[in-house]
This record gives sequence, C-alpha cells and structure tokens, in this order.
Amino acid sequence: QVQLVESGGGLVQPGGSLNLSCLASGFTFSIYTMSWYRQGPGKERELVAAFTSTGSANYRDFVKNRFTISRDNAKNTVYLQMNSLKPEDTAAYYCSAFFSGIRYWGQGTQVTVSS
Repeated sequence: QVQLVESGGGLVQPGGSLNLSCLASGFTFSIYTMSWYRQGPGKERELVAAFTSTGSANYRDFVKNRFTISRDNAKNTVYLQMNSLKPEDTAAYYCSAFFSGIRYWGQGTQVTVSS
C-alpha cells in the first residue's frame, strides 16, 4: 500500500521558518522524483520544488533562495526547508512521487504564514 505522509506544517510569522517532511512507503522510493506542490486558498495546485532520483534539485522562481528540497533515500523521506516565509506562501503543501507515468500524492499539510 502506497503512502505519503506529510508533517511539519503549522502557523508561523512572516520571516519565519518551517521544515516539512514526507515519509514514503509502499514503493521504491529511490527511483522516484519527489516533489512538493502547494495549493493556496482559491488557487490551483502548483509545483514548488522537485528532487530527481539522480540528485538534481529544481525550484520555482518564487521560492528560489528561500526553500531547500532534500531527500534521504535511506529513510524514504523528502524534506522541504522553508525560510523567510511570506504570507503568500500560505497553502496546503503536498508531497508527490513520480516515476514512468505513475504519480502518488500525500494528503497535505497546512502552512499558514500570518502575524
């Protein structure tokens, strides 16, 4: 049974930091590209960052130099370190795994940036 379980969301003030984690099980984690997406209120889901199986990290412009994606294949876990958070980063954040046309999704974790 495939599972992606996100954790680490919460309420943070502007300028603060959060570290999201996504624990995967039920598939061969190391061969999948792992990504973080987000969906803000009234918005479509959008890609935030991705980490390929070959070690390449890619970011959307709106999070470059603020967010860092990483993965630990030994722990079947992908992380998203988020610094300098802004109110516009408020969204539900979803972990996703992709390989050869197959995509899995987690249930999401809420991040709220507000003073």
